[in-house]
Amino acid sequence: MTSGVRHSTLEGRVALVTGGASGIGLACVHALAAAGAKVHVVDVDARGAEAAAAAIGGWAHAGDLTDPAVIDALPDQLDVLVNNAGVQHVAALHEFPPEQFARIQALMVTAPFLLIRRSLPAMYARGWGRIVNVSSVHGLRASAYKAAYVTAKHALEGLSKVAALEGAEHGVTSNCVNPGYVRTPLVTGQIDAQAEEHGLAADEVVEQVLLRRAAIKRLIEPADVADLVVWLCGEHAGHVTGASLPLDGGWSAA
Repeated sequence: MTSGVRHSTLEGRVALVTGGASGIGLACVHALAAAGAKVHVVDVDARGAEAAAAAIGGWAHAGDLTDPAVIDALPDQLDVLVNNAGVQHVAALHEFPPEQFARIQALMVTAPFLLIRRSLPAMYARGWGRIVNVSSVHGLRASAYKAAYVTAKHALEGLSKVAALEGAEHGVTSNCVNPGYVRTPLVTGQIDAQAEEHGLAADEVVEQVLLRRAAIKRLIEPADVADLVVWLCGEHAGHVTGASLPLDGGWSAA
């Protein structure tokens, strides 16, 4: 018996991407649209969301996802949900501002929970759905001075697995992608700061500081992460659920 090749098409599907105005989120918006999906772009940056949506013929939604009322106003008739929005704050644990810790949990744990919760009924009714949570190598490993981020990503991993177990009988998958350092404005800013602090060239910071633990000494491109996200949304990935897929140049293998 021969099996046909099932292409990664999302024609007729509706997707929602949080943090979709820049970086990994923007790359996901473009990749999902290229695969045929109609995409809702959600971001705290209203102009960025509008520009991203206009570029792919989608819809823009601006708002702070730490506000449950903003989430309640978003569409819930989705086939694909990509939880990507996130921020970083670096400080020693004993000096970490409690308000920053709480805000990061609200944005990177509570918001995905609420979005998954309100998206599942429609997915269950259709018997199909894809939830992709943009986690991090920090969802699998810890680094010093990133207490809130590491905590949030570990929590997101657990939430994703529960959604996978509950959604399986309804045709809904839930997975995490776990990038290492990706070439985004956030990371570029870190490179510049580290270069000034250590007196190093930018490429030396990438290799000696950011990618010290990685086997492949170059930054990951946002489009590479987006390609994996789209792959997880295809029919061929129907048995991939509850997984955490590192895209980290060997960072977590060391």
